[in-house]
Amino acid sequence: MRERLLAFYMAFDDVADDSVLEAEIFELPTLPVIPSIMLGTISDNSTNDAGLMLQQGTSQRQLTIPTAMTVAVSIVFLILAMTIGDVVIQNSNEDDFSGDWWNTPLHLRYKMDLPMDTLRAQLPVNGTYEALPYTEHFVAVDLPASEQDIGFPEAPVMHVSLWLPDVPDGTVVPVILTIHPYYDFGGEGMPGIGEDSSPNTVPDGGVGKWVYDTFVPHGYALAQASTFGTGQSTHCQDVKGLGEQTGIQAVVDWLGVQEWSNGNVGLMGKSYAGTTNWEAAQQPSEHLKTIVPISGSIGVQEMFYRNGSSEARAMGYDIAYQGATSDPTTDDMRICSDDLIGPLNPLSTWGFAEFGGAEWNDYWDERRHLPDVLENYRGSVYLVWGLQDWNVDPYHAYPTYQKLIDAGINTRAISGQWGHNYPDQPDRHGQLGSGYGSEAYPNMSRMDWAVELYAWFNYYLKDIGQEPEPMVQIQTNDGRWHVEETWPPQDLEWHQITLDNAQSQGNRVSSTSSASFTIAAFEDEIHISGLPTLHLAVRAGTCNGGQVFATMYDDTSDLRLGHATMDLRYRDGGYDANPVIPLVEYQMKMEFNPMDVVLPAGHEIRVELTESGEDYLPSPCAAIGINVNLDDSSTFSLPLIERGEGHENWFEAPHWWDHQPIP
Repeated sequence: MRERLLAFYMAFDDVADDSVLEAEIFELPTLPVIPSIMLGTISDNSTNDAGLMLQQGTSQRQLTIPTAMTVAVSIVFLILAMTIGDVVIQNSNEDDFSGDWWNTPLHLRYKMDLPMDTLRAQLPVNGTYEALPYTEHFVAVDLPASEQDIGFPEAPVMHVSLWLPDVPDGTVVPVILTIHPYYDFGGEGMPGIGEDSSPNTVPDGGVGKWVYDTFVPHGYALAQASTFGTGQSTHCQDVKGLGEQTGIQAVVDWLGVQEWSNGNVGLMGKSYAGTTNWEAAQQPSEHLKTIVPISGSIGVQEMFYRNGSSEARAMGYDIAYQGATSDPTTDDMRICSDDLIGPLNPLSTWGFAEFGGAEWNDYWDERRHLPDVLENYRGSVYLVWGLQDWNVDPYHAYPTYQKLIDAGINTRAISGQWGHNYPDQPDRHGQLGSGYGSEAYPNMSRMDWAVELYAWFNYYLKDIGQEPEPMVQIQTNDGRWHVEETWPPQDLEWHQITLDNAQSQGNRVSSTSSASFTIAAFEDEIHISGLPTLHLAVRAGTCNGGQVFATMYDDTSDLRLGHATMDLRYRDGGYDANPVIPLVEYQMKMEFNPMDVVLPAGHEIRVELTESGEDYLPSPCAAIGINVNLDDSSTFSLPLIERGEGHENWFEAPHWWDHQPIP
């Protein structure tokens, strides 16, 4: 069983031209045309046939025998030179890079001389700027009428702490902002509760300290801000709602117009501090140039419900946020009116969503961030997600990546087999269990992450170099890294299996019964890369609903590979519930969480069907259950790709374990 983290989890603790260079075309007056040479290979020139062609016809130049011999010898030497040159150039491309260090190609990063003796990624070159002492600021916010809650007469202001690099007078710099509700909260020293967390005047242990140490010396400013109703920010805490979104956007705008600012602002953060990135991009300031959401949910309902199945923590999440970020011995319990409704929504959604239980107010819609981002934001996004993050599940990242690309938003992504972590936390990565990422350790920890982000920020915040190309770096469950233009990859092929071709057991799923099916062994190794589907034919019981939780295993090694879940009321997927008529047959169009899994040759796949699993709640109809048809009316589909050994998409990550003991 995995351990679900609390919803409010914290983790404190110029550029060389990439175009191909073309060599000169050598022209000899009495010789046939020789094609242009591009990096040691014969170019595809429409005037040439198979590289070399003697033009025919009576009017063409005739060659004497000595001249012909000279031509022949010349051609032989030319071909030899081209062949040798091709090898030399290929080796040079593989082993050498003469550009700026931050533009080192991905496949050469493992050869960089990176400092890898700490538990966070560092840059190979130290910056030269000292950080000036922090300053504090209160940013006034113009709230819409709907967010001006009665009972909070003080002016709504956001508290911001700021660290500037000590640059020469007149130099303007960009700023990296992190914002969340976790500054200066706790028990005020009360017995059994503990001391407060650090205020935002102290760089936090997640993003703040890392940015302070890594990027401020290179000419970036760091800003830390508290969301409304937390820390020294006034007003009430409107958890991920319009009021909170407006406050975040005001801070970004303020940072972009200061006299020391070059007008470019980037956001970065994990978990709640990653969600605030999406909030900033919903109605974005013109100064917001990039966001780096690390496991930041794309919406509140999206975070706690998957195809209608409710996580257990959904029932108390709003109250949990309020309690976790408030001081019990002060008047800090500043709750917005929206959050008086919030605690009721999970209950009504779980119990009677098909009768309007999820739509009796706009609580969920106001906190659905991604649609606004796709419509309004034109900056860039760098998605960071663990494929074993079961706090904010990876379906938030995929297919979001491709949706962002389709909306014209330049995007990159990196996804290793880590959990609710940063890419460069080997000590945390080493705590994963079997079937939940441990098989990919220690190769999952990316100590070149600082280099990756430095190049990203250089372009979007300092206007240096060329715009980064979209790509996804993703890791298989056995620890190998590959890079794709998009993910799921465009060249995937669906392998569909009707369940009459599977070996099955059981035909009912309820709180007291389960079913399973096993797929025959694959002759060759297969690479599952994407979101597998299970279209399951079912017959409802005498209750208005039911639920199926599907867990996929490598049956041969009994290794967990992934899971899917669905409430029958959400049988078409998404967030719209439909009534269920008792004893009527339906098809549940289930989709697994994102997976990048290699199944060895000769191994079988087993899928177990239970009423609930992991930390999902049983459905209201759990005791009655539903019948499942494991026959030709149900299909199981796998997205497969071919990435054989030596494929150009594979790359090696830096070997941090050669520089320090594995935690």
